Amino acid sequence: MRCVRCGNHEDKVIDSRSNKDGMSIRRRRQCLKCDHRFTTYEALEQRELYVIKRDKTREPLERAKLLQSLSKAAEKRPISRETLEESVDGIISELEEIGGAEVEASRIGLAVMRKLKAIDPVAYVRYASVYRSFQDVGEFLNEIQNMNDDPMHGTHHPELFKVKEPKPKPSAGAAKTLSSSST
Repeated sequence: MRCVRCGNHEDKVIDSRSNKDGMSIRRRRQCLKCDHRFTTYEALEQRELYVIKRDKTREPLERAKLLQSLSKAAEKRPISRETLEESVDGIISELEEIGGAEVEASRIGLAVMRKLKAIDPVAYVRYASVYRSFQDVGEFLNEIQNMNDDPMHGTHHPELFKVKEPKPKPSAGAAKTLSSSST
């Protein structure tokens, strides 16, 4: 590396540490000519993925935008930020493994729904309702029924969407009988 102070190209690495995210390495270097110390970062070069939107326009895949959509679906649910971050990383890795520099928005939406379905059924239904543009309650109910019919997720939260029948109240005569027999 070229020294920022004297321009010399000879230096030595005095410390190397992996960053918190594990995606880059921080190196402390010292110039062999002037002894100036400076920091460099080494990161894996990632190819940029582009999203092909429904209207056929292309834009770079934004991790923050993906995380925001998952966060919105998971709002007020017991899902940690860390779980959402890991989900986004998994989705991006899955898309990169497919190959190619471009990915259709529909493929991203399906990957998000798969992740949310495995994490939390309510967040999944919220996301699906926006992604599939649900127009009425019937579409919500159909999605919930399909989820319950899915052998992988049908027993995950069986009580979540069941309607509980109210318990019948004892009649007034039955209450009197109970109270008079106890005296």
